[in-house]
Amino acid sequence: MSAEAKIELGQLTVSTSPHIRCDESISKIMWTVNACLAPAALFSVYQFGAPALITTLICIAAAVATEYLVQKWQGKPVTINDGSAFLTGLLLGMNIPATVPWYLPLSGAIVAIAIAKHTMGGLGYNIFNPALVGRAFLVASWPIAMTTWPEMASKIDGVTTATPLGILKLQGYEKLVAVFGDKLEMYKSLFLGTRSGSMGETSALLLLLGGCYLIYRGYINWRVPVFMIGTVGALTWAFGGPAGLFSGDPILSMISGGLILGAFFMATDMVTAPITVKGQIIFAIGAGALTVLIRLLGGYPEGVCFAILLMNSVTPLIDRYIKPEKYGAGR
Repeated sequence: MSAEAKIELGQLTVSTSPHIRCDESISKIMWTVNACLAPAALFSVYQFGAPALITTLICIAAAVATEYLVQKWQGKPVTINDGSAFLTGLLLGMNIPATVPWYLPLSGAIVAIAIAKHTMGGLGYNIFNPALVGRAFLVASWPIAMTTWPEMASKIDGVTTATPLGILKLQGYEKLVAVFGDKLEMYKSLFLGTRSGSMGETSALLLLLGGCYLIYRGYINWRVPVFMIGTVGALTWAFGGPAGLFSGDPILSMISGGLILGAFFMATDMVTAPITVKGQIIFAIGAGALTVLIRLLGGYPEGVCFAILLMNSVTPLIDRYIKPEKYGAGR
């Protein structure tokens, strides 16, 4: 049937923009992100054993249950099937040590969902990344438990040790290299995840594969992880070396800690990151610079969590001043 005939029969649907439709949905995006995180999460269970599985399951179950109870209490439709609460729990689990007491993941998940997410209005309205707020709360409340790291279950069961960044901060670069034997072995262990740390510090390789798939699907902007990780590498090379300027190890800084997890899966959050490409680049560079500042001068060996949260706080300001050019402007 021609367009003219449809107009005569009143079959055309007229609506406001946008006029382009696709089959993407919040639920599809969230479950895709969960699937991209799953290989790294499962690898952490292999590395750290049953405690990693238990901690992750507590985080996820507590996050989903809190979402259900809060929405029921508020009289809102229950949306636990969209995968967003599941994702918050999974991300929180990957940001804490595997062997923490059960009440830590439970408390962190409740704070992440009930306070960081729903006091702001729920999905799409939260200013800060909920999983990172949960982690920050746990670090402030139980600093010793949150900085006591398990060694690999497949290596020495029940033994705790410092993370590579912890060794670097407290004992220096040479000691860190000596722990692994040589630089090549150190890079290999960090990239594959065969060392101590949180569950999100396991396999950089698997996190990169998951992140690259999200970029391929168009769910995240490649510029955010590239500029954030690149900034960390460049500034660490310039200012983080034991022998003065430009003597740091950029490779170590880029594949250690929670940088890859944060850059691909949390700094790219559609809700808490700027909406424009220029704004996202500024956000990523700022998060990378703050990460290096905290790592080098702060009291914690890792700074990704606090760096992203601090940049979340200035996202509204970035969006206010970095605006897309109006259609037809300047012509």
